[in-house]
Amino acid sequence: MKHDLPPAGLATSPQLRDNTGALVLLGAVAALYFAREILIPFAFALILTFLLTPVVALLQRLHIGRLGSVLTTVLVSVAATGAVAWIIANQLVDVANQLPLYQENIQAKIEAFHIPPTGHLARAAASVKQIVGELGGQATPPPAPTLPPRNKKQPVPLPAQSVAPSPVAPMPVQVVQPPTNEWADLRDLATPILAPLGLTGIVVIFTIFMLLTREDLRNRLLRLAGLGQLNLMTQALDDAAHRVSRYLLMQFLVNAGFGAVFGFGLYLIGVPYPVLWGVVAGLLRIVPYVGTLAAATLPIALSLAVFDGWLRPLLVFLLVAGLELVVGNFVEPLLYGAHVGISSLALLVTAVFWAVLWGPAGLILSTPLTVCVVVLGRYVPQLSFLHILLGDEPVLAAEAQIYQRLLAMDQLEAQTIMGQFFKGKPLVELYDSLLIPALSMAEQDRHKGAIDAAREEFLFLSINDMIAEFSEDQVAQPSAPIPNAAGRTNARILCLPAHDRADEVTASMLAQLLEEKGLTALAFPIAGPPPVELIALLEAGGNDVVCISALPPYAFAPARAMCKQIRERFPKLRMVVCVWGFSGDAQKAMSRFERTQPDRLSTSLAQAIEHVQELAGSEAADRNATEQECIA
Repeated sequence: MKHDLPPAGLATSPQLRDNTGALVLLGAVAALYFAREILIPFAFALILTFLLTPVVALLQRLHIGRLGSVLTTVLVSVAATGAVAWIIANQLVDVANQLPLYQENIQAKIEAFHIPPTGHLARAAASVKQIVGELGGQATPPPAPTLPPRNKKQPVPLPAQSVAPSPVAPMPVQVVQPPTNEWADLRDLATPILAPLGLTGIVVIFTIFMLLTREDLRNRLLRLAGLGQLNLMTQALDDAAHRVSRYLLMQFLVNAGFGAVFGFGLYLIGVPYPVLWGVVAGLLRIVPYVGTLAAATLPIALSLAVFDGWLRPLLVFLLVAGLELVVGNFVEPLLYGAHVGISSLALLVTAVFWAVLWGPAGLILSTPLTVCVVVLGRYVPQLSFLHILLGDEPVLAAEAQIYQRLLAMDQLEAQTIMGQFFKGKPLVELYDSLLIPALSMAEQDRHKGAIDAAREEFLFLSINDMIAEFSEDQVAQPSAPIPNAAGRTNARILCLPAHDRADEVTASMLAQLLEEKGLTALAFPIAGPPPVELIALLEAGGNDVVCISALPPYAFAPARAMCKQIRERFPKLRMVVCVWGFSGDAQKAMSRFERTQPDRLSTSLAQAIEHVQELAGSEAADRNATEQECIA
């Protein structure tokens, strides 16, 4: 039997389309890793370009040419960096020369720990003593190996004539490296020095060319994106430059403040060279999470060597820990979150990612690079998931959060979200902005059959509980008097649900808010008498107002049916149909009711309250006018 099969390419094309994003992401990560030798200096140069561009622009406004401005800025920056590095290196050499003066104190500190004579700790302590001795010019010989004591129960060796000859021990094998020449020694000595200098030179060259041709680079990026995306790419480039510049400024201010406070604290404690340690701490904090630990190690070690007791080293440790806790948990989240647009967790995760990908350089560049990635996710639809995952903007609206927590049967957190929104706002705004949209989402899922019976029951019970609790917390404000509203207190507002329990909940919200306005409102359950019989049973008169509550998506059909029944039986009764959250044309919505149109159509609780007050007030005014005519 012959079957017609689709071509293989057609069968796999949907899978390829679905996996395109993942393939592009993996390809980008692979390119970042394998091209890191070029991309790392390029990224450093890009950050320096952001830093130095304002200075170059200032010099150009002083009528200095582009080339002169760029060269002057770069040379001054390199000279200032070299001078600071030279001063710090000289200070560190002085500290190393001072360490032998505290040799006895260091040995006393080591002996105070009661380190056992054997084991890893003993070898580490011996190494520290040897280093200190070498710094002081007198090498401490390593401790001679001690033989283990002979066990008393060990048998006495036999006389020499009866002892069997011991086997000859094997000759030790020693691997001897071939002799090296002067060029190999010079290469091994210069490689650790020339590699950073070469990287620095590449960064400086990249920075100079970026500063000289920054407009050309910008135009090339815009042309690469396409002429149809000029507006989008212009916004993206401006946003990225603005965010990175603000981050660099905030980081400079935070690190400078940290170093100043740290140095001043060390000065008060009495640690030598407090200015040096403050500058080193401010510089090393450029490296996230690791820089502070590295900056604190040397002052703590120096305090252990200088001071006899343990109080001052403990104060140095508490100073570092306290500053890092305050800055890391309060200052940086406040400044970086507000000016960079990245969540705190995303900063930590991306720092680990870039550190694994590019090493220490990636750790330093993690935040600026992540800012650029977040901006791309914000303006490029295909990369929007990056903005959702890494950005600090809330990805779920408050009503969606409430609905999600109710689906998870977590009433406490849902109530907490509502409580945060409720502060300083009226109850009607809470219902219109949060609860009714959350109920509308639940209705859409319920009509699709996406909610099971247990969750549906929990959702409605929880919302009813929250309505009752927030009603108790709400301070009732006296409503403004309605003009010509004499006899208004005799009017009753009958709030009827149109179809299901969601309509019943919204009807109870409306009745609650109308009661707070001083009106007599009655909310009826869905499982009761038919609306026409209920109105007849209550002997509703012309002074009463009926409110039909209907929540989309299944709202207009039951509301129209109920409105038709009431109109045919009570033609003079005032009616307000409330279709909550309806955003369409009100005139077209009214035309759906045909000849049985209601007096008003409301789409929010605030509007429904206004319409009810208007109808109740006009009815009372008409009755007063009739009474005045009868008296006359």
